[in-house]
Amino acid sequence: MIDLHCHILPGVDDGAQSLSDSLNMARKAVEQGIHTIVATPHHLNNSYDNPKRQILDRVEELNQLLREEDIDVKILPGQEVRVYGEILEGYVAGEILPVNHTPYVLVEFPSNHVPRYTEKLFYELQMKGLIPVIVHPERNREIIERSDILYQLVKKGALTQITAASVCGDFGKKIKNFSLQLIEANLTHFIASDAHNIVNRTFKMREAFDLIEKKYGNEMVYYISENAALVIEGKHVYKEDPERIKRKKLFKLF
Repeated sequence: MIDLHCHILPGVDDGAQSLSDSLNMARKAVEQGIHTIVATPHHLNNSYDNPKRQILDRVEELNQLLREEDIDVKILPGQEVRVYGEILEGYVAGEILPVNHTPYVLVEFPSNHVPRYTEKLFYELQMKGLIPVIVHPERNREIIERSDILYQLVKKGALTQITAASVCGDFGKKIKNFSLQLIEANLTHFIASDAHNIVNRTFKMREAFDLIEKKYGNEMVYYISENAALVIEGKHVYKEDPERIKRKKLFKLF
């Protein structure tokens, strides 16, 4: 199993705070059946500043430690970029790090809205050969209320990744139900952990895939798992035509 989104690098953001935390997270990942983790520290979110060169150095250090500790998981470089209008300039300047040096860039929105410039920005990224991957859209308030925003972005080439814990209901029933709606409407392409620790923000990948298999069958599990493998190799992922999420009508009783 491949985890495309994880805050396992020590002391760089609100994820692992020490090498000991990183090792504990790696051991937990192995228990989940995860053999490859993309380290995705926050970049330009709050006070976190994790440019490409710094991440590459820390990934190399952590992989060396994992080998010494005989923990059978490989760390690949990545970055969770808070959306801003000059992402392309940051990429050209060598600050933005796509997943494992592929065209896929993990982009995070603010929790309560989607910036109005997003569609134009994503178009510009794609014109330069980059593919924006929207992380945890199921936890964005504006997308929950106006899912057509996500539909339009996906229709125009963006991909999305939902969080395993969201599928499992850890963020509440509303977010769990919306996550399942995104899967059903072909509005997501990956499941990842977004793990920050092993206490209250852990992996939950195995649990999420078990739930998806029971609800949608093994074919859906294969689709999501294979897409993660294709991303780290920089290949084209599987995509079905996105559909709009239909809101259930509320009928008043008189």
